[in-house]
Amino acid sequence: MAQKNNKFLGYGVILSILGIIFMFLYSGLQNDQINIIQAYSAWDNNMTMLPMTVGNFVCIVLTFIYGTMFIKFGVKKSLIPVMILSAVGCIGIVAANGLKCNGGEGNYILFFISLFVVRCTCMMLQMAGFQLVASWFIRLRGRIMGIVTLGSPLFSVIGTAGMTTMIEKSFGGDYRPFYVGIAVILVVVAILVAFLIKDTPESVGLYPDGLDHPPVSEAEEEVKLTLKDVLTSAKGWKVIISFGALTFIINACMGSMAARYMMLGGGGPEVWLVAVKYLAIGAILGIPMSFIFGVLDDKIGTVKASIVLGLCELLPILGLALQPEGGSVPLMIIWGFGVACMTGGVPTLHPCIMAFAYGRKEYQSANRIIMAIQLIPSAVAAQIMVMLLGTGNVVGAYGLLLVVLLIGIVALLTMLKMKDANAADRDYGKKEKAA
Repeated sequence: MAQKNNKFLGYGVILSILGIIFMFLYSGLQNDQINIIQAYSAWDNNMTMLPMTVGNFVCIVLTFIYGTMFIKFGVKKSLIPVMILSAVGCIGIVAANGLKCNGGEGNYILFFISLFVVRCTCMMLQMAGFQLVASWFIRLRGRIMGIVTLGSPLFSVIGTAGMTTMIEKSFGGDYRPFYVGIAVILVVVAILVAFLIKDTPESVGLYPDGLDHPPVSEAEEEVKLTLKDVLTSAKGWKVIISFGALTFIINACMGSMAARYMMLGGGGPEVWLVAVKYLAIGAILGIPMSFIFGVLDDKIGTVKASIVLGLCELLPILGLALQPEGGSVPLMIIWGFGVACMTGGVPTLHPCIMAFAYGRKEYQSANRIIMAIQLIPSAVAAQIMVMLLGTGNVVGAYGLLLVVLLIGIVALLTMLKMKDANAADRDYGKKEKAA
């Protein structure tokens, strides 16, 4: 038994470390890299942003495709070639050049294709990390998910600022060595995945959480969920609406915060430069908040933890909406803490609510459908906010977010009596049953 425990612990540690790396790379390649590109590229912001915008919409379809690949081929066999393709995309960005420091000469078509490929492939890193945690852990899924997702705020803290400083001071404004480095890391991690990761504990003679018996809650034979199964069930729509709302708000707030603070500074950057300090504090606090929300998930249940998260999302909305001209430091502090809750809580609890509703074995069957639907409004959230703020309609912009948040919290409240699909193997589920 001790040998099996040590074996599970080894896999658990490896999975957690690689999961953090997955989320670190995903966070940087999904959004944050555009700040580096726009700072040093000779192409204008619209041209550099276009492949990312197109990729955002394509990822809606890719969510379903990637999830289906996990079901048919497994996580490892799906992830490795996609990571290699992402590395090729990074090399394509290098080859495209188009840097200010090199006179602006470059191949925009190659740049567009390469950045588009990177945006579309990096999404699988996040999905793979979540799937592996959901497969290997039931009782501890919140805490392990909280450890894995700290990779995202970690990149916000050290990734963008550190890499920008290196590119500026060490490479003279040339970001190509950075992308070569990312490509090498992607290939190395793909090799590690090939040798160290297993899709499920059962594939190596183990059980979730390192227990000596199969999950009690999985006695019944699994059902292969279809699109119709998910979309014709009340449970499916409750998950779609609740976390669709929470995800919409984080994208809306984070994608329009600079525009809001620029308004408060009369169009200048002064207020935004002050706010960035509190954004950095929020990003740092997002690291422990990832784990705190994971602990809440394991201790009080996913739905109650998600309601706490929903209430916390009031903070960034009010912190931005109530800011006076010239900015207010106390409100920036409230906003910064709200950012910590959002960036730490949403990535942690989103996969947890999916596992709560559908269980370990049906996690991906439902996730590929629900997540794809949730990405549709999220893809335009920031654009809607920027448009409303651009017309000076601050009340309309943040009033919209309050309505969306209210809808999300109400959807969560209707889930309070819903049973965790793996309740028999969850500590809080056992306590509720005993009571």
